[in-house]
Order: sequence, then structure tokens, then C-alpha cells
Amino acid sequence: MARSTSGDSLLTRVVRVLEVFGQAPAATVTEIAARADLPVATAHRLVGEMIGFGLLERDESRRVRMGVRLWEMSLRSHRVLGLREAARPFMEDLHSVVRQHVQISVRAGTEVLYIERLSSRGAVANIGSIAARLPIHACSPGLVLLAHAPDEVREAVLAGPLEPRTPRTPTDPVQLRRAVATVRRTGYAVAPASIDPGVKGLAVPLRDGTGAVVASLSVVIPMTQDHRPLVPAVMATGRGISRAMGAAVVDGEEVVHSTAPFPLNERTRRGV
Repeated sequence: MARSTSGDSLLTRVVRVLEVFGQAPAATVTEIAARADLPVATAHRLVGEMIGFGLLERDESRRVRMGVRLWEMSLRSHRVLGLREAARPFMEDLHSVVRQHVQISVRAGTEVLYIERLSSRGAVANIGSIAARLPIHACSPGLVLLAHAPDEVREAVLAGPLEPRTPRTPTDPVQLRRAVATVRRTGYAVAPASIDPGVKGLAVPLRDGTGAVVASLSVVIPMTQDHRPLVPAVMATGRGISRAMGAAVVDGEEVVHSTAPFPLNERTRRGV
């Protein structure tokens, strides 16, 4: 793979260009060069080639944006596509009850990445959106994913820094460790006003056929709303999605390995 005079491979430079769009939805080539730490001529050449492949595109003002083809390729990921297909019917049922936001997210390092969301007109404001990331310690799905993350990931997060997003964001490692332990004990996480003062998150784990937690289902409701009546419905929906991905439920609660995933047409019948 061709390398620059700085020693960076071509792939490394391409990734740095793509990462620019995590900071802003659009940028000029000069801005891309500065943020990706590339010579302007190199950035101009790379951007031109990436536009040719559909990975990037130019808008009416000639600013560069992420291309549709990149989004299409990401949707073909087996991890994302299979999860979204399994979850969607159950999310629709839960959404008809909650009438707020219903979301699916996965762990991406020490962040939460949202891959699906259903919302209602007039629903409470929601910082999370599809393809957006949030700190793992600051939101309800993050607490679920952290509770079931490998020990080294959990310890790295607890080692900090734990940046506050609101006055109620857990920033004390002892407090966060207790919160994670509570999630493992109860099977769900509640994050009141930890990411936005006006909202509350409620989340549960989603498991695949090996029994591993691979994602989190969450709802976002107004801070003033009592989340407790929603806990049974959210947990039942989480178990339904887990079944659809091959997990089995024992004694109505514990999710374990299943060698025979339920076929797609059984999702609704055996779900919520």
C-alpha cells in the first residue's frame, strides 16, 4: 500500500479524511486538509478520487459531504443489517406504547453508536440520532453496554476521564461502578437527565445466539415521566429481539445460547 513521505499509508490518510465528517457535516478541501493533517494537494487528490467512487460528494456550495455509497456499504454490514431486521417489528410494537423515541445502539470502543430509531411527532428532544455517538458512561444504553463489556473496556472507562454532559452525568468512578453493577443485577438501566436535563433514558441488553450482549434497546422519555410502568414492556421487547437473533429465554428472564434461531415470521408471535 502506497505511503506518503510522512510514513502514513494511503488507507490511513483516507480514514483521516472520513473522520473529518465526524466533526462537521460538510467541509472545504482546505478544511479537510487542515483537520486530517494533510497537504492541501494530497487532500485535493484523495477527495477527488473518493468523490469518483461515491464515498464523498459535493453539495451546491461545492463543500464536500459524506457520500450515499458509504452509507449503503455500512448498511450491508451483517452486524448492523441483521440486528436492524430482527429488531424493527418489535421496536414498532414498543413505539406504539411509548410514543416517544425507541432506539437500538451498539458499542463502538468507549462510545455508543446509534443504528436505528423510531420517533413520534412531538416527542421529547433527543440528542441521539442514527449514526451519532455518545459517551458510554453518559446514557442508558451506554450503561447497559458497559455492564456487559469486556473487563478491560470497563476498567478503561472507569479509569476516566468521565466528562460531564449535565450535572447528573456519572463522573465518579465509584458511582459509575455501582450503576453498572445495578444494571447487571436488575437487567435494565435508567439514566435520568445524564445526557440532557429534560430527558430520561431506559435501556435493556440485546443478545445474539451465543448469549453475548451485542446491542442495547432504549427508550427516551421526558424527565417528568415515571419510567417504572415502562420497564416490563421494554424488557419484554428486548427478550423478543434477542429471541429473533437466536437467543433463548429460560425461566422468563435469563437469556442463554440457542442452537436454532427462530425464523423471521415467528418474531411477532413469540415476542412482546
